[in-house]
Amino acid sequence: MTPSRIFVIAKNVFHEVIRDRILYIIGFYTLILAIAIRALPEFAATTENKVFLDFGLVTMSVITLVVAIFIGTGLINKEIDKRTILVLIAKPVSRSEIISGKFLGLSSVLAVLVAIMTAIYLIFLQLGNIPHSIFSILIAAVFLFFQLSLITAVAITFGVFTSSLLAITLTFAVYLMGNITQDLLKLGRLSSNPAMERVTQFLYLILPDLSRLDLKNDAVYGLQALPNATVLITNAGYGLLYSAMLLAIAIFIFSRREF
Repeated sequence: MTPSRIFVIAKNVFHEVIRDRILYIIGFYTLILAIAIRALPEFAATTENKVFLDFGLVTMSVITLVVAIFIGTGLINKEIDKRTILVLIAKPVSRSEIISGKFLGLSSVLAVLVAIMTAIYLIFLQLGNIPHSIFSILIAAVFLFFQLSLITAVAITFGVFTSSLLAITLTFAVYLMGNITQDLLKLGRLSSNPAMERVTQFLYLILPDLSRLDLKNDAVYGLQALPNATVLITNAGYGLLYSAMLLAIAIFIFSRREF
């Protein structure tokens, strides 16, 4: 793979997504926070600070997740449907470079979205005089990006061999299951059923454990609630390794498709 070719593809994806007015989402996020910071005291008079802390992070996660899934699943499918994939593969660029470039391009968009949304979120916390730990929120934002990158890899992997609708459905299913894999493992152990325990162990092994990359609740309670540095580094490495494995699978499948 040639880094310069991957960079060109990533740059084109980045500009294409930005042209699709994806940054208007930032305005939508700002509007939601503005409404929430005014409305929450009416419904949670004594706990509005904690509720707003939770609400801002959860909203950021949901919005960026939708972007990752809906755009990620269409990165390759859109090229196939429009037959522009024939133009791409006719050029001196490998299919692995196409997948890698698409992934890095969308990941760059998500990084920009998370960074800007986090800055807006911190501004609202400051304006509302809401006690918070800036460092813990920044760590949570970084791990949100790792989680979104992993989901982007899932979306691209499904997108290379299924329709857009099915890829979206499957990616959402992986996201939902990935957040409860540890609970599934515990459920299998509690069931006292060997078959059920084997099924839950299998699901735990193949599905991404997204709870490792979810630090929203930890960020709300500050630095003391965050895992130690060793755990954070291990979990970050897990997310990056899983994303790389998924991209390898996507490249393998895509390289064997005929157009």
